[in-house]
Amino acid sequence: MTEHHDLKQTLGTWQLWGIAVGLVISGEYFGWSYGWANAGTLGFLITSLLIAAMYTTFIFSFTELTTSIPHAGGPFAYARIAFGPVGGYLAGAATLVEFVFAPPAIALAIGAYLNVQFPSLAPKNAALCAYLVFMTLNIIGVQIAAAFELFVTLLAIFELLVFMAVVAPGFHFANFLQGGWAGQNHFSLHTIPGIFAAIPFAIWFFLAIEGVAMAAEEAKDPKRSIPIAYIAGILTLVALALGVMLFAGAAGDWTKLANINDPLPQAMKIVVGGRSGWLHMLVWLGLFGLVASFHGIILGYSRQIFALARAGYLPRFLAGVHPRFKTPWLAILAGGVVGIAAIYSDQWITFGGQTLTANIVTMSVFGAILMYIISMLALFRLRSTQPELHRSYKAPLYPFSPAFALVCSALCMVTMLYYNRLVALVFLGLLGSGFIYFLLTRHQREQAAD
Repeated sequence: MTEHHDLKQTLGTWQLWGIAVGLVISGEYFGWSYGWANAGTLGFLITSLLIAAMYTTFIFSFTELTTSIPHAGGPFAYARIAFGPVGGYLAGAATLVEFVFAPPAIALAIGAYLNVQFPSLAPKNAALCAYLVFMTLNIIGVQIAAAFELFVTLLAIFELLVFMAVVAPGFHFANFLQGGWAGQNHFSLHTIPGIFAAIPFAIWFFLAIEGVAMAAEEAKDPKRSIPIAYIAGILTLVALALGVMLFAGAAGDWTKLANINDPLPQAMKIVVGGRSGWLHMLVWLGLFGLVASFHGIILGYSRQIFALARAGYLPRFLAGVHPRFKTPWLAILAGGVVGIAAIYSDQWITFGGQTLTANIVTMSVFGAILMYIISMLALFRLRSTQPELHRSYKAPLYPFSPAFALVCSALCMVTMLYYNRLVALVFLGLLGSGFIYFLLTRHQREQAAD
């Protein structure tokens, strides 16, 4: 470990696009189908279109912050400049919850996919191995990590296109429509609660794309490359999310795909049977989608921990940069310890009638939504208080696009608090505990050289 805290600027536009899409693309492979259990296919389609609009306006607005303040802390840095230390704490803690709790959910899905091929391999043990392998790869170097991320992201996109092509012969839109309104064939007022309850699983389609901001200090030309990566990334993800959802739901009885971690292999099994080589190819190549997100989010959480520690919001030693590889290796390990503990804790931490994966997804989404709200407020605040700040990219349709993203984010937060009260209490407990630490460590922040 060394006290030198500079990160290497090595990432180009394509690599940043690979990170943007790769961070999220596991959301196309699993997680979203839990939304069908709440809202049905048509109800969840409405939820997903609303969330897609929210994310599109959010990313177009968030890009202004990322290019104006290219900092490894991302939302933490924007909020601290806009609202001071307390604002920085809230945004940093929310982002940390989002990025630390997303990987164990993805790791469990990796385990579920591998369990299809190797029934004797326990999903949790496979998840642990995934952590060890990809933490190591992230420690070795960001250039290698980003090149690998781009490679697996391209493979994951290719595999999603293959999935759609293979199930296309079994595509019957009537299957998608059957019971599409929360189990009913017609829309009614009883459908509306399910549409709102499904919000966290629609967010899972796009969760963590904002993690590119945490690679801003490692971008060669952030003011040019980040807008291209962000905008191309969100358009790619919207198209893939809608395609996957429609083709999976039209393949057969969609109710059998809700509440499982591997909806795509099971949808393909309906069309081609359990012995098809296509199915085995999907399971193997489908791992690339999960790996892309898992690997990318490790990069994201490590940079957030690194930035918070560098600024004195976390213990200083977590800002240590490896003397050879120039990566925040202790931050990578710290986030991994939390994730691995979450994976093995389900036998005594289960509540709300949901699976461990669903609860972890919901916890991660709570962090994301709070961060989105704070980030949009920071954008409005900085436009007012720092008009002279150099903005190479400005949010289009300002103030309407960030206002739309802000209102949708607030709506998501209210509905999530209502439908996920136990998880919300855990989330608020984490924020409260962190705030106590924040109050007790003022001297640490005053001494930190940022």
